[in-house]
Order: sequence, then structure tokens, then C-alpha cells
Amino acid sequence: MAAPGGSLMNEGLRFRGRRYPGGTNGAHRASSRAPARRIGYMGGMPVVFAILLSAVAMSVIVAARYLLASGGFALATRIRHRGLYRGLDPQIRREIAWSLASAAIYGAPAGVIAWGWQNRGWTRIYGDIHAYPLWYAPLSVLLYLVAHDTWFYWTHRWMHRPRIFRVAHAVHHASRPPTAWAAMAFHPVEALTGAVAIPLLVFVIPIHVVALGLVLTVMTVMGVTNHMGWEMFPRFMWRGTVGRWLITASHHQRHHERYGCNYGLYFRFWDRLCGTDDGLGDFARERARAPARGTGARGVDRARGGADDRVADRGRAGGVARRDAGQGAFREGADAGLPHR
Repeated sequence: MAAPGGSLMNEGLRFRGRRYPGGTNGAHRASSRAPARRIGYMGGMPVVFAILLSAVAMSVIVAARYLLASGGFALATRIRHRGLYRGLDPQIRREIAWSLASAAIYGAPAGVIAWGWQNRGWTRIYGDIHAYPLWYAPLSVLLYLVAHDTWFYWTHRWMHRPRIFRVAHAVHHASRPPTAWAAMAFHPVEALTGAVAIPLLVFVIPIHVVALGLVLTVMTVMGVTNHMGWEMFPRFMWRGTVGRWLITASHHQRHHERYGCNYGLYFRFWDRLCGTDDGLGDFARERARAPARGTGARGVDRARGGADDRVADRGRAGGVARRDAGQGAFREGADAGLPHR
């Protein structure tokens, strides 16, 4: 049997023009209003502050990841090829400064999205390995690498248009030769183009959180090793059938030698398709020059990025540059395959 007045309580009471379901006293009204006072809060913390804190924390993580990876491979370089970075201390300090600034730009969107994934279910990142077939996990890694490589190739080519090169990409190419510390040495404009790629993909392509970690690991390792000035991978990865499609330091070295070629990050597909693949670089020449750096007036000027040596270095560039009629534009970082605007 229903309690007296039960139907009235079940429908709710009207009080001062408002409807309060299931109760009649002021205590219930107070509890009904409580959530309204907490809109915009997470665990007692304002949502905006929580998002900002996540962005800052992720920036610190990205910076730490850069320092550990680049520092580790720089140490390996010192052990394996002693003297390779001789005379490059001023350049390395500049590379570290630009890279730490880039870490903040990379970390900010990643931190915002990480907060949204944890607290609002944003993104298509999943934690249950059985949510998709097991074969999809390695496939998702490949999809991310191919998509990221495509984004990198075309934004990198865009960066070689003369105007944007002078404004932004010249910061990265100021490293001659690049070192393990140059992996994230970007102007903020260039850092921004790189920072949005993976955060955009997590909204489109489902990926397990561990697989995403593997993608980020590959991105970090290849970014550092492609710039460190020597080849650490087995010969089959950069020579022969496999090497025809994978990018390692030998391939990217040629880009830093000749500028207008070899734009890819992981795979040579786009370079081959678009006619911008110009083979592998020559580490022997750079190793032969290393002992001369840091000694004498020329070595000091080279380490400081002296203008005369920069001109000579570009003047020695061959391959694509020499074959292109617009060599003057190329020396400003232009891509012969794109409109010079």
C-alpha cells in the first residue's frame, strides 16, 4: 500500500515555481542545488586549471623524453665516433634551446587531449586489448606511421618554399651538420605543424594505448637517429630491398646536404612517387671534416655558423641542386617541385 501522499511525492513538489522530485524539505532543495555550484570543477579543481596542469605536465614529459633520447644517442656517438661533434658546442646549445621550446608546443595539445581522454572519453584510444581483434593492434601502428609520414612529407616540402623556409625552417637547417640534439630544433611555426599530427589521428583511427606508446617511441628514435650523423641500423635496413623503402640516417643526411630532396620521415614512398628521392648521404665526408672543427680560425668560424663557411657548404651541394635550373632559389631552401612563392 502506498504511503499517504505518496503519489504527490513521486511526482514531486513545486516550490517557488521550481520542481523538486521526490521530496518536500529544504534539505533536499539544498542538495539539488549543490551540483550547480560545482559546474566546471573536477575533484575540487577547476576544469580549466586541470587542463592547463595536464598540458604543462605533458610538456615536461616531452622535454624529458627529448633529453633522455638525444642525450643517450649523443653519448653513443661520443663512444662510437669520438670527435664527430668536435667544435659544435655552440650549435648544440642552440639545438637544445630550440628543442626545449618545441617540447612545450608538442606537449600542450597532447596534454589537453590526454585530459579529455581520461575524463571525458575523447579520442579513439582504447585500453581493452579485446575491444578490437588482436591483428588490428600492429595494423594500427602501421596506419599511424603511414599517416604521420604523409603529413610530415607534405608539410616538410611546404617548409622548403623560400618564404616559409627563411621564416621558420631555416632554424632547423642551421645545424650543419645536424647532431643527435637537433631532433626537435624547430622554429615555433614548424613545431606547431608537427605537434598536431598525432593528436589529430587519435580522433580518427582507433589505437590501443600501448600501440600508441610504440608509435611515439618510433617517432622519437627515428627523429633522433636520423640526425645524429652516423648509421646505427643494420645494413639491410638502409641498403638493398628493405632499404629502398625505409628511411634511416643515411637517407636524411642527404636532405641536410642538398636541401631539395629526401623529405620523408619513416618511408621513402612519397619521395619515390614525387621524384624527390636522391639516394643516401655520405657520412665519410662529414667524419673527415670533424677533426678540423674547433681548431684554427676556420674551425671557430664554422662552429659559430660563420657566413663564409655556410655559403661554401651550400655551394658544394650537388645532386638535385645542380640539376635544377633554379639553383639560386634552392639555396634559400626552395623546392624545385613546388611554386616559388
